[in-house]
Amino acid sequence: MTPPDEYVSVRYLVDDVAAAIDFYTSHLGFALHTNPAPAFADVIRGSLRLLLSGPASSGARATPADNAGAGRNRVHLIVGDLDAELTRLRDAGVAFRSDVVAGPGGRQILIADPAGNLIELFQPGV
Repeated sequence: MTPPDEYVSVRYLVDDVAAAIDFYTSHLGFALHTNPAPAFADVIRGSLRLLLSGPASSGARATPADNAGAGRNRVHLIVGDLDAELTRLRDAGVAFRSDVVAGPGGRQILIADPAGNLIELFQPGV
C-alpha cells in the first residue's frame, strides 16, 4: 500500500457513493481503496486518490450550501488513445459532456460522473 503522503488527493462531492465507485472502477481504471459507504469511499489510480464524499460525509457537511454542487473544476486523466477511449466509453453508455477539442498540446473530451463532476480525458500531442 502506498503511504498516504505519496498520493495527491482530490475530493468530489457525490450524491451516491456506490454509483461513483462503480463509475470510476468500471470505466476509468480506478481501484477501490476504502469503502465505508454510504458516507464515503476512496478510489486510487496511480498516485491520484479520489475521495468520494456522499451527503453524510464530513467533507460534504463542511461545504457551504452555495458551493455544494459539481463545479467547473475537473480531474485530468491522460490517455494513450483518445479515440479508443471514446469508443469504449460510448459502448459502455457513458455520456460525453463536450465534443473533442484539439489544441497545440493535444486533444481532450469531458465526461461526468453520476453526480455531475467533470473528468477530462486528455491525449497529449506528439
